Amino acid sequence: MLSLLPAALLGTGNHLSSAAGTGTWPKDVGILALEVYFPAQYVEQEELERYDGVEAGKYTRGLGQQQMGFCAAHEDINSLCLTVVQRLVERGRLSWDAIGRLEVGTETVIDKSKAVKTVLMQLFHDSGNTDVEGIDTTNACYGGTASLFNAAAWVESSAWDGRYAVVVCGDIAVYATGNARPTGGAGAIAMLVGPNAPLVLERGLRGTHMEHAYDFYKPDLASEYPVVDGQLSIQCYLRALDRCYAVYRRKAESQWQQAGIQRPFTLDDFKFIIFHTPFCKLVQKSVGRLLLNDFLATPNPDTATGLYKGLQPFRGVKLEDTYTSKEVEKAFQAASQEIFNQKTKPSLLLSSRNGNMYTPSMYGCLASLLLAGAGLAHKALLLLVSSLADLPARLDARKRVAPQDFAKIMKQREETHHLADHAPHGSQADLFPGTWYLTRVDAKYRREYARKPV
Repeated sequence: MLSLLPAALLGTGNHLSSAAGTGTWPKDVGILALEVYFPAQYVEQEELERYDGVEAGKYTRGLGQQQMGFCAAHEDINSLCLTVVQRLVERGRLSWDAIGRLEVGTETVIDKSKAVKTVLMQLFHDSGNTDVEGIDTTNACYGGTASLFNAAAWVESSAWDGRYAVVVCGDIAVYATGNARPTGGAGAIAMLVGPNAPLVLERGLRGTHMEHAYDFYKPDLASEYPVVDGQLSIQCYLRALDRCYAVYRRKAESQWQQAGIQRPFTLDDFKFIIFHTPFCKLVQKSVGRLLLNDFLATPNPDTATGLYKGLQPFRGVKLEDTYTSKEVEKAFQAASQEIFNQKTKPSLLLSSRNGNMYTPSMYGCLASLLLAGAGLAHKALLLLVSSLADLPARLDARKRVAPQDFAKIMKQREETHHLADHAPHGSQADLFPGTWYLTRVDAKYRREYARKPV
């Protein structure tokens, strides 16, 4: 979750900050600009239900998904990141030598040694700027957030030289034929990070949960497909949510106590709540899960009226015993419906229409929330929103692909993604203007790219 704290927007000038090297702590470090890329083709989830022969509504109502974006074989993780980073720099009118750190978060691995970041360095070639820190970070869907934290930490460190940091998170989420395939998607998001940002990362307020689990992993390096234990994966998600929220609340309350404020932190204290979104229905359930946490932490909740009305039977439950309880899930999802509608639903545009992007997923929700303009009236935030104004039009401009053709394209990816000395399937006509794409993989597995004219 990100808290949105307005501040003055940093201009797009390319000078170095006067705070660099002076011992002055940079003020309001966070996201200055944000750029989104998603594929120019998609499949309708309702049509996919009929093609797969499943009950009507399984993907649409059951998962909360409308459409799923996907890449043909001529798009890979390198091309996605090339596209979104160049778009960020061009639309922001930045110079390449104004960037001092480039962090990549991805779990789409096409090389066990060569980082995506090194491929992106070709964008810097003409500027002569090779003094760019940062590498790839890989840990399932968390890599994008870890990269953002790394970039912010660099700006706040003694190593900062006054230049911007760029964070790019991207993935191609593909699954083998079966129940998991409709939870796929693809995309990349690039963020410009620096001081005096309109979206500030709160200092000292962060909750983390890490554990060892085999819920989702990719042990077969010859395949793009993950091994997934769906039920365990959802349990891990909800457990991480419980524990991160508990840590965050404790830290927030500690800061308040130092300021002389004595009261518990609850969902009322969030203006908006955005989530990593494997599928939209899980997000709606997660808002109910947070309400369950508040309910159990409240000493004497009013269960006769108001928010907790009718929830008394759940007063004695333990969080760890409720991960598979449909009764608890249904009760708290209903009780939190208005909270979801106001604080989270506006963030699900991109997730519902493009699908799960893995590492960029939560930042796609951030972009959707900003675009919705839900109470974000600050001038700096409105400037940031203006850079996302074409998002709905780009979604509408995508090519609709029939499920049987989608299945053929997925089969082509499966059969050719690991090959050497070949030109990948895919048409330049099926790409947005300005999109990078893979033209050839030579006999030594070296990849060559071109950009569709803008």
